[in-house]
Amino acid sequence: MEMEKKRGHVLAVPFPSQGHITPIRQFCKRLHHKGFKTTHTLTAFIFNTVHIDPSSPVSIATISDGYDDGGFSSAGSVPEYLQNFKTFGSKTVADVIRKHQTSDDPITCIVYDSFMPWLLDLAREFGLAAAPFFTQSCSVNYINYLLYKDQGSLKLPIQDLTFLGPQDLPTFVTPTGSHLAYLEMVLQQFTNFDKADFILVNTFQELDIHEEELLSKVCPVLTIGPTVPSMYLDQQIKSDNDYDLNLFDSKEAALCNTWLNTKPQGSVVYIAFGSMAQLSSVQMKEIASAVNNFSFSFLWVVRGSEEAKLPLGFLETVDKDKGLVLKWSPQLQVLSNKAIGCFMTHCGWNSTMEALTLGVPMVAMPQWTDQPMNAKYIQDVWKVGVRVKAEKESGIAKREEIEFSIKEVMEGEKSIEMKKNAKKWRDLAVKSLSEGGSTDNNINTFVSKVQIK
Repeated sequence: MEMEKKRGHVLAVPFPSQGHITPIRQFCKRLHHKGFKTTHTLTAFIFNTVHIDPSSPVSIATISDGYDDGGFSSAGSVPEYLQNFKTFGSKTVADVIRKHQTSDDPITCIVYDSFMPWLLDLAREFGLAAAPFFTQSCSVNYINYLLYKDQGSLKLPIQDLTFLGPQDLPTFVTPTGSHLAYLEMVLQQFTNFDKADFILVNTFQELDIHEEELLSKVCPVLTIGPTVPSMYLDQQIKSDNDYDLNLFDSKEAALCNTWLNTKPQGSVVYIAFGSMAQLSSVQMKEIASAVNNFSFSFLWVVRGSEEAKLPLGFLETVDKDKGLVLKWSPQLQVLSNKAIGCFMTHCGWNSTMEALTLGVPMVAMPQWTDQPMNAKYIQDVWKVGVRVKAEKESGIAKREEIEFSIKEVMEGEKSIEMKKNAKKWRDLAVKSLSEGGSTDNNINTFVSKVQIK
């Protein structure tokens, strides 16, 4: 253990939401396995509401975003939150660095969420190595970079990515309303990224090889994913068998697994739209009609905040043998269960990566941000699923279209090919993380750069 401490000490600073906290924390576990001490920051509000495995090898340090009692939801607006996070975060992250300066394990590098480029300046003030952590794919990051380079506009067709149409691009390309504030967050990622030691991207080279080459022309990219627990993939880290930090607590995991274990192989449609996506009550009604009408068993995760959007009486009428509706599910356990035949998803990058690396075909129902682009790749590049066609005017996917898409993936003409491709990507993910694989080599490159000389 003493030798491990001497390799270096990485301070990881994620943006405070589940989809950003989890992957950077998983990367910390990989670094710990390579002999580094790792400290993972959480805002005070997140720290007080989160569930952390006490046996985790990753240390925790609390910082402030200026909203210690209420977090993001208590801010007046997105710009207000970001400004206060920069003000309070800079001070409290600096305090964490100073605290360790006189210890046996001084911090040698900051890995920070790409949404917080101000942390590069802070790292340089202390003479530390620094690397932004991008939580989206190389393809999405490249498109976002082009948006930044062209000051928020994008001309089609895109050179080197001519297969992308307007409906496939991140929703920020044509922002409306509240998306404007998020567009600013996306563009700010690139204000100083070329001055960082490395750009870390949560993907693996084989999945994003062409897009990684494009991005590498403008910055030093290292693909260090997938950030799925080791025991689901390469199995090099025996203690890494789950995400050890979760913002959502539930007693429903046992019920979920027990129910799935009664179902035949490949017979269940798993439906989940992540921790942030908000569907309209009209869309929820269409999904409810579809699951009632098709013959497959289904497991549908409906967060407590979304439950009121379900049709009146729906939960009471669900055949408990055919369907299970829960507020939360242990997604890795679900996707790795033999009963799952396909995953109907919003195409958030973490969910997409989990399905790809666990070999599960997808029914894509993207909502916003990078999700339309992920859906395009799911259907037409990686060929592991079908994108549900939504009505052009309303944006609603009708029951018939949902049913058709699910049947295509579960038992259609191309379902065998989709399942074969899903297994291929899983095998490549395992290979990338295994000793000598592309991701393993990239992590070694990062380690050699930031370790104590």
